[in-house]
Amino acid sequence: MICPPTVPTCRRPGPNPGSVHRDQFDFRCLERRIGGQRRARMSRARTVLWLSPTLRSVLSLYRARFMEGQPQGPPNPAAMENGTEPNREERPPGFQETTITEGAAKIVFPSANEVFYNPVQEFNRDLTCAVITEFARIQLAAKGIQIKVPGEKDVQKVVVDLSEPKEDKAEPKEGANLALEDQPRTAAVGEICEEGLRVLEGLAASGLRSIRFAREVPGLRSVVANDASARAVALIRRNVQLNEVAHLVQPSQADARMLMYQHQKASERFDVIDLDPYGSPASFLDAAVQAVSEGGLLCVTCTDMAVLAGNSGETCYSKYGAMALKSRACHEMALRTVLHSLDLRANCYQRFVVPLLSISADFYVRVFVRVFTGQAKVKASASKQALVFQCVGCGAFHLQRLGKASAASGGRLKFSAACGPPVAPECEHCGQRHQLGGPMWAEPLHDLEFVGRVLEAVSANPGRFHTAERIRGVLSVITEELPDVPLYYTLDQLSSTIHCNTPSLLQLRSALLHAGFRVSLSHACKNAVKTDAPSSALWDIMRCWEKEYPVKRERLSESSPAFRILRVEPRLQANFTVRDDANPSSRQRGLKRFQANPEANWGPRPRARPGGKAAGETVEERRRLLQNKRKEPVEDPAERAAWLKTFPCKRFKEGTCQQGDQCCYSHSAPSPKATAEATPTDCPEAPSQNPAEPGAATGPGIE
Repeated sequence: MICPPTVPTCRRPGPNPGSVHRDQFDFRCLERRIGGQRRARMSRARTVLWLSPTLRSVLSLYRARFMEGQPQGPPNPAAMENGTEPNREERPPGFQETTITEGAAKIVFPSANEVFYNPVQEFNRDLTCAVITEFARIQLAAKGIQIKVPGEKDVQKVVVDLSEPKEDKAEPKEGANLALEDQPRTAAVGEICEEGLRVLEGLAASGLRSIRFAREVPGLRSVVANDASARAVALIRRNVQLNEVAHLVQPSQADARMLMYQHQKASERFDVIDLDPYGSPASFLDAAVQAVSEGGLLCVTCTDMAVLAGNSGETCYSKYGAMALKSRACHEMALRTVLHSLDLRANCYQRFVVPLLSISADFYVRVFVRVFTGQAKVKASASKQALVFQCVGCGAFHLQRLGKASAASGGRLKFSAACGPPVAPECEHCGQRHQLGGPMWAEPLHDLEFVGRVLEAVSANPGRFHTAERIRGVLSVITEELPDVPLYYTLDQLSSTIHCNTPSLLQLRSALLHAGFRVSLSHACKNAVKTDAPSSALWDIMRCWEKEYPVKRERLSESSPAFRILRVEPRLQANFTVRDDANPSSRQRGLKRFQANPEANWGPRPRARPGGKAAGETVEERRRLLQNKRKEPVEDPAERAAWLKTFPCKRFKEGTCQQGDQCCYSHSAPSPKATAEATPTDCPEAPSQNPAEPGAATGPGIE
């Protein structure tokens, strides 16, 4: 051990006089003892350099021992990997926990907002389990392994390889070996399959998703539940023990990007990677497309729908490499933007994506893609992307492919730049200008064969998932969508543009079918009209509808899109007689296609914070407080002044308020009862005694 140089300690009064502290040295004493300005500077530098790492390590050691309350022994790597290390964290008085059961998993998490959990995402987790199950069935069937799913009928599905005929006159083998060969290999839920899938959940939070994989999806070799938060990983270990899946689930504490970058080697890649971050997954996509195996499954969730739906196009470009537009088809465009971003990042490494299923649900989008490697296929990626020209007046849109793929001699494909644009400077229907969005994915969003397999499995085993009814409805609508028609119009958009009565969905679909066009619904929007009809034919149908239900032309401005569209006579005579095939099968059967509000105040939850406030009454009170905070509650100045006095002054809490008693906000924390009595009936309720977090707005007009 190298001893430190002798350093005189400072005897200043403090919390521990005479102790060696980095900020308590009197280097003047050191200079007097050594003598000489140059030698003093050198000695001072050596002292600081030695003390910096030494004190940091000592302070970290004593801080860790103080937090645990007992000496820390050497860690057990095997126990940490399997999540079996005992949890030594002492619970503070009044610590509350919540236990929930979802699917086959049971998890415990703190009632405070320390680890993220949203019950509305149960549909997301159920669908992911169903998709990974069918993916495992396909992958393991190629290896001669049959999976057993709880609740499914025990039907032997033997995969026979017809490429190599078997010899009937081969030498007889021993009876035991023959019996073993005739019996197909199976993989059950909760068992380790040596040739099974390696799954990574990069942002596991409470570990619920990983535990559900281990308890509900057969054919898995291992599941890595990773999170960067030490509190979250400790909770994962506890939940792994609670569900008895330590043999399958391996808790990991690391940055998800670094963990995936460390598994770029082909033999170390994951077969399934699930990314469900809070907000945008953009920072994880580059590492994900490199860490997934050849033909592996990549599952990505995006909850930053405000960005993807066009509220901030420049932010969307910085994250996903595409400009988002405000459009009625914004949810499908969000899906295509995410797929474009995934394919663009995969192309950098001579890889490309193949979408299996793309879902827009509730407040997020979810995509399931397979990632392959192939330089020749990567060349076709440019022809799979397209720009969008959208009219700001009538909403008509046109797509412009970035590249062009044409057949050449010898069955080869020749790639070249596309020609455009497909529109004039002004819209041909209303004379307004066009907005330019994209690029976005212009190929099909789903693999209909794979979607059919998932739908069949869920329909045959409806008791497996709590949201099975909704999964059936959504997947049924997806199978009815036109796969080769990007984006859609909406019924209310078409009628509101020309200010006419709205036709029924069946009438408009029947008119398109009578005209010889194809039409379908979209799972992303209830009133969607997805059709291969050009915008000119669509507006001709609306002109014919307006003739049956006339609009008062004198009320229309001559420069309005409605006036310019209706002044043109239709060249197509629409027939609005309802056809039998206009009503899709999912609508006839009354399937649960679009989700009703699952609970009050549902939607994206607050970001998890260490030691956060309880997610119960405090959050509800804060919601009521901030609701309509920019609106004037009352017009009477006296009543408004009294109402503002119910809100605490943020500057007073920071010690910077100079108004004193003249401040319009309160400089004291009133009791909830007194606050409720002082609050007008038409105003939001006042906050509780819990102080607001630093930097958070606590009332209208708070700076």
